Amino acid sequence: MLDTEKQSYGYALLNHLATAGLHGVKAATLYPALTRLEEDGSVEIEWGAGEGGPGRKYYRITDAGRARLHHDRTAWASFTHSVATLTGTTAPGTPGEPDGPGEPAAPGTARPAAHAGEPGNSI
Repeated sequence: MLDTEKQSYGYALLNHLATAGLHGVKAATLYPALTRLEEDGSVEIEWGAGEGGPGRKYYRITDAGRARLHHDRTAWASFTHSVATLTGTTAPGTPGEPDGPGEPAAPGTARPAAHAGEPGNSI
């Protein structure tokens, strides 16, 4: 979220997370995470005037934060690929591959033949 916006404040970030389907993220989880990101130089904090109320902390991603985000995205992609390989599924969005057990293969592709004793195969 911060990588696509100039800056944002905590409550707006919580709303973005909820819109993305992460409704359970609480302020008591978000704010300590933002503090840790600020401490390691991944985000900068700037105080700004609130709209008719107290000031707000605005968070902005730094160049170091962008580098960390790129690294973490790459690591996450590698992790999900490894899990998909171990479970005999594919990572969502893999071109030409089914998205998981029971998902049809893309046109022109075939799902590998199942062998007895492999995960997901009943005997």
